[in-house]
Amino acid sequence: MRISSIAKSLVAGVAAGATAAVTAVQDQVLTTGEGVTIVLAVLGAWGITYAVPNRKTDG
Repeated sequence: MRISSIAKSLVAGVAAGATAAVTAVQDQVLTTGEGVTIVLAVLGAWGITYAVPNRKTDG
């Protein structure tokens, strides 16, 4: 396991979670449904990004 695949998935998870969180708190209230959406966005980004391999470099 290479560190670059782990870093790639962590950054994607943070970005997805931050995007969902910013959208969720526009009304200054975080409901349970919005919290679940944030968690699912992070988990989905982690899973999908980790599963897709990096492109092989020529050389």
